[in-house]
Amino acid sequence: MLDLVINHSSDLHPWFLESRASRHNPKRDWYLWRDARSGGRPPNNWQSVFGGSAWEWDQTTHQYYYHMFLKEQPDLNWRNPAVRKALMDMVRFWLDRGVDGFRLDVFNLWFKHPDLPDNPRRLGLRSFSRQHHLYDYDQPEMIDALAELRTILDAYSQRAAVGETFGPDPRRAASYCGDDKLHMAFSFEFTECPWQPAVFLKAIQRWEKALEGVGWPCYVLSNHDKPCRHVSRYGGRHPDAVAKVAATLLLTLRGTPFLYYGEEIGMPNVPLRRSQLLDPASRRYWPFLSRDSGRAPMQWDRSPNAGFTTGEPWLPVHHGYQDRNVAAQRKDPLSVFSFYRDLIRLRRRSPALRKGSFKSLTSHPTRGLAYLREAPKEQALIGLNFSHRPYRLRLDYDLIAEDWSMALSSLPDSTSFIAGGELELGPHEAVVFLRS
Repeated sequence: MLDLVINHSSDLHPWFLESRASRHNPKRDWYLWRDARSGGRPPNNWQSVFGGSAWEWDQTTHQYYYHMFLKEQPDLNWRNPAVRKALMDMVRFWLDRGVDGFRLDVFNLWFKHPDLPDNPRRLGLRSFSRQHHLYDYDQPEMIDALAELRTILDAYSQRAAVGETFGPDPRRAASYCGDDKLHMAFSFEFTECPWQPAVFLKAIQRWEKALEGVGWPCYVLSNHDKPCRHVSRYGGRHPDAVAKVAATLLLTLRGTPFLYYGEEIGMPNVPLRRSQLLDPASRRYWPFLSRDSGRAPMQWDRSPNAGFTTGEPWLPVHHGYQDRNVAAQRKDPLSVFSFYRDLIRLRRRSPALRKGSFKSLTSHPTRGLAYLREAPKEQALIGLNFSHRPYRLRLDYDLIAEDWSMALSSLPDSTSFIAGGELELGPHEAVVFLRS
């Protein structure tokens, strides 16, 4: 799948170079250009995600152009039919080349209100969050554009699109999923959850409810836009054990899991000084945001720069790469990497884990979670201990222990068992039981 960024382009893209060449250039209207308001002020009060006005003055043509993100990333004008056709033709080009689909970058920003009115103000910490964003994204024209995209995808066999919905509301993300919309949209709630089972369960239930009857869930624990990888958020003194519990949660929920590179070896954040940051947003909001800390090179082996490159890497490699790398963990049957492989292997052969329904077995979780995945000919029971001490997890109803067999545990010598309405778990244990 390709990452498809079609909300904006580089300011060095040929389209934008033509657009800014003169007010009369044929591609002028391929981007959002407006005159200044009185006193030379920007056309409206819209703010950039990365701080400051979302409008940049162009000295050559004496107009402002709009950029939701960096000034080097001007937004395309999706209301121009020629732009929309060019972008949809690009989708067809890649599908003809054989790609399986797309991850759509901030897709719900494609359209802006045609009149560009000011956004209403509200309380917030940053300039961007001090506005109700009624007019700069989530416009009604999105639905028709997604229907056109879906028609193109459906003309090819086994192609799919997953959307990166801008904004945290799972109901908004779900509204863009369905038979004539996207196959999936990301829920990013997990990236904000503390390591508390009750918080995760509420996030799962919100996402399941929002998607009921319209879509298929997908989950992530970390990504390139978040300042902290989940192992660094949750791992503490037991990073590998916690990584295995988190992996089990991600890979056994209903839906499609997405892994961020390095999660399969429990890669942590790389500590960086401000002088080492390259991401403009991280430099601006230091020390409150450092996306670069989670973007360090993949740790392949013990060689210099972790085998990522023979030259100078874009960002420093984590100092612990000689011990934590793919080559070392491939040889260790108890490593995080080996556990991910076991989990994925189990998921592939289990109808319940691939397609089954989700049902919580712990209504009021404190230290652990348990849930059922149910398919017509198989059930999977998943138990997760979020704590470093053994835990007897109380289930919502009794189970017959003899019906279940352990398929996988994160502990090599697990003694986990089902006892009626309780599930015995070891410290930081993740376990999967199956019943046919």
